[in-house]
Amino acid sequence: MFRLIFVCFTVCFISCKKNKIDMNSNPINKSKIVIAHRGASGYLPEHTLASKAMAYAMNVDYLEQDIVLSKDAVPIVIHDIHLETVTNVQDIFPTRKRSDGKFYVIDFTFEELQKLNVYERFNSETKNAIFPMRFPLKKSNFKLHSLQDEIQLIQGLNKSTGKNIGIYSEIKEPVFHKKEGFDISKIVLDILSNYGYKTKKDNCILQCFDSNELKRIRFELKSELFLVQLIEFETEENKLEEFATYADGIGPWYKQIIKGKGENGKYQISNLVDNAHKNNLKVHAYTFRSDDLDGFTTFNELLQVAFFEANIDGVFTDFPDKVVDFLNKN
Repeated sequence: MFRLIFVCFTVCFISCKKNKIDMNSNPINKSKIVIAHRGASGYLPEHTLASKAMAYAMNVDYLEQDIVLSKDAVPIVIHDIHLETVTNVQDIFPTRKRSDGKFYVIDFTFEELQKLNVYERFNSETKNAIFPMRFPLKKSNFKLHSLQDEIQLIQGLNKSTGKNIGIYSEIKEPVFHKKEGFDISKIVLDILSNYGYKTKKDNCILQCFDSNELKRIRFELKSELFLVQLIEFETEENKLEEFATYADGIGPWYKQIIKGKGENGKYQISNLVDNAHKNNLKVHAYTFRSDDLDGFTTFNELLQVAFFEANIDGVFTDFPDKVVDFLNKN
């Protein structure tokens, strides 16, 4: 893994020079941005430092961090509040599952979590990879890491390369964490502040699906960061005016915007992006995968429709290099 990260660092310098990147600009102000979804997760196991280093080398605008707390309140970068779909927790701690059969991050200390190996996402029952053509299961050596670990990697690379790649963090399951006795939002905000992420001028975006929590982050915890309200239901599309009172953008599933082809053979575009823009909300849609086109002929066709017909402001993607290359050519 360390050799892989070294190679990624080398590519950072080469690709940066080749693509003539504006190293001092704030990506928030760009018209189109690329967010590495769980890192370069189309190529390496999601939310590993190797995946993040590879994504960094691809000259994305932001690296995403999903954040869950450990038993000792360390913010862990992992997509779910449980462990069994991306680690070997069932082998290392077979007796530590809860009554629902799941192994929860919050039941393990950070030291214990470091004993686990991280794998490509798989079905915990069948043991088959969700994306079988991606990185092979149970190969190489990947570990879980903290939010601090990842920030230090990104800030260190920003210093050594001269680039200005940002972080895009998500508060996961705040109600669950509250029931477990933790204020995850305050913990995360304090860490972000300690590393210099305090206002919209700083290169950090914070997102959450829980609208009540995002409001709390803005008003009670008084965060001045760029906030994005994640959405997944069509009923939420009627709440844009409310979202605009505390958020700076929305994060919908791209199929809430691109509705498929009509009788004329053209893709039908909803009013969501237009309505969001009328409320001064940016739109960062999820998740763009070149190995899961779901009706599109090519990945570039999907990107063309998303960026230039639907006018989406940014995309979350498992294949950052392909989106960066597409935008560089258009």
